[in-house]
Amino acid sequence: MAKILIADDDVILSEMLKFRFEGVGHDVVVAADGVEALERVDEEIPDLIVLDSMMPGVAGPEVLARLRAESRTAKTPVVMLTARDGEKDIVAALKAGANEYMTKPFIPQELLVRIERLLLVTH
Repeated sequence: MAKILIADDDVILSEMLKFRFEGVGHDVVVAADGVEALERVDEEIPDLIVLDSMMPGVAGPEVLARLRAESRTAKTPVVMLTARDGEKDIVAALKAGANEYMTKPFIPQELLVRIERLLLVTH
């Protein structure tokens, strides 16, 4: 299946998502902040990234901007998963290149369906 990077500073959430994604056959890598996320991407480009907006170090929007600026990752699907639910945040993330935007709390099965749909379209 697909290699998915989860970049979120909420360890419990990251582990829950990892468990769910691995349960349907995906290979999952977890990063606790934006710096680690960018390091993981440098090591191996994932098929899809689940990215929190508010992380220590390099925040999600900056990670997204760096991903889109690199030819190797410009088309890598990114799902923003964040507590930020303001119209400005949503529109800014989508304009910056996020493929999906979901707010916390969220329905895990909905996230999984959105990821599967993105993977079908991009792979």
